[in-house]
Amino acid sequence: MNFGSAAALPSRPVGDDVRTPAEQLLRRSRIDETGDGKPLSERARQRQRSIEAYLRGEALPRYIQRAAEIDRAVRRHLDMLTRAYARPEARERWREVAESWDFREVNQLIHEHNEWYPVERDLPMNPRTKDYVLVNGHSYRREVLGPAWILERFPA
Repeated sequence: MNFGSAAALPSRPVGDDVRTPAEQLLRRSRIDETGDGKPLSERARQRQRSIEAYLRGEALPRYIQRAAEIDRAVRRHLDMLTRAYARPEARERWREVAESWDFREVNQLIHEHNEWYPVERDLPMNPRTKDYVLVNGHSYRREVLGPAWILERFPA
């Protein structure tokens, strides 16, 4: 093959798009299909795509996102419980209300937090207690919400 002559070059497709399939693929790879369809920035295209890069990335770490979700959910439940506690008909059967309150979603987040937080934060172990070290003098574990949690804050 003689690559020096124009006749030896691959022919380009005829029609609207005159780019080769490889050029088309490269162009598509620069478009963020999950967002608004705008091309990715030069920085985003050059960034290493790996778990390590993600964990060091600009996005908030998952343990921080999860903690914020838990805090918002707890506030939401406290607001709803405050309104329910103010109603006289609910106070008459407050223990029933506490027993039937649904904390499944926030408790799932709390379970995930309690399981993954020490790994995500890379907490060291305390050899004396054989548990993870305290964070700012407190355990990293969050209390699971339930009827006792409600009755502690809103007595029957």
